[in-house]
Amino acid sequence: MNQEPLPAALAAYAGAGERDAPYELLAEREDGTVVRCGEIVAKAHAGDSDRAGLAVRMRIAADEALAGVLLAPLHPEVGYLGGRPVSLWPYGAPVDPERPEDAPWEAAGRLLAALHQVPVHRLPGPVPPMRGPAKLARALRRLSRATATDAVGGRDGARSPDGARIPAGARSGAALVPGPAEGRSAGELVRAAARTLPAWVRGEAPAPRGGALCHGDLHLGQLVRGPGPDGGWRLIDVDDLGIGTPAWDLARPAAWYAAGLLDTGAWVRFLDSYRAAGGPAAGPPGSDPWPELDLAARALTVQTAALALAKSAENRRRLEDVERLMVESCARIASLPPDLEARAPS
Repeated sequence: MNQEPLPAALAAYAGAGERDAPYELLAEREDGTVVRCGEIVAKAHAGDSDRAGLAVRMRIAADEALAGVLLAPLHPEVGYLGGRPVSLWPYGAPVDPERPEDAPWEAAGRLLAALHQVPVHRLPGPVPPMRGPAKLARALRRLSRATATDAVGGRDGARSPDGARIPAGARSGAALVPGPAEGRSAGELVRAAARTLPAWVRGEAPAPRGGALCHGDLHLGQLVRGPGPDGGWRLIDVDDLGIGTPAWDLARPAAWYAAGLLDTGAWVRFLDSYRAAGGPAAGPPGSDPWPELDLAARALTVQTAALALAKSAENRRRLEDVERLMVESCARIASLPPDLEARAPS
């Protein structure tokens, strides 16, 4: 196995063996390490990746049916470095985090609508399932591991490191209703919120049949301006791509809006552009989108809060303000009756 640090090894891989090639570390997380070497981006995917599924996802990203929607890889084949799957991509300029007013919400809506309307039967296959429910299950397992002992102090390991208990009277959201929360730890609230979701949403039962091609992890960090003459926005990161319920791709902005983290103007621009482009997951233009989006938004809220609590426990730090808002949203979700027979969002 190559013993040099993974980012440097990735840069050498991207530079066709030029070990002294300069590189920029773009991301280093559990689920992947990403470096830029000139105009090439190399990603080392998680060691426990579904390699057969990743191979199909790479071929889908390279398929002509996704041209203009997904950033196409430089090579549709998956390579390996130190036993980890590696993919190579052209560099695309990301969303500028310093200019939130320029966030391309309209482009995100149009791209998702186009993705959700791709004829699945024409794609390379077998197309794997979208990994949304699996990621929620993984987040809940991580929360359980991180809070299984008293590592964060106090009798109840499910608290945040500051011992926080989420107060009642949390901010109301469009799809989430207030509920009592006094005397319950943050971890208890998140797990209670998870229990209101159907088993398939928690990754504990097969998902409903059918669906559309979904990105599986949509947020603004997954958009870049593609290379080429048009320089248009493209979706990146195919690790979670697959067949599923398209409402899941709208879940993050919907959950942010419900929690008060996304302003009404941005939400409306995103939703209107998605609907105008024929997106199937939020009802027709002018209708109430929440009957379609509520379940996926609640699931994403639980996932985000579970990861936030797990990371705060692992790193012995307090919850950040945004993380606390997501846990407060779980307090509202936990007050709802179990949604055991909920249908899949369209």
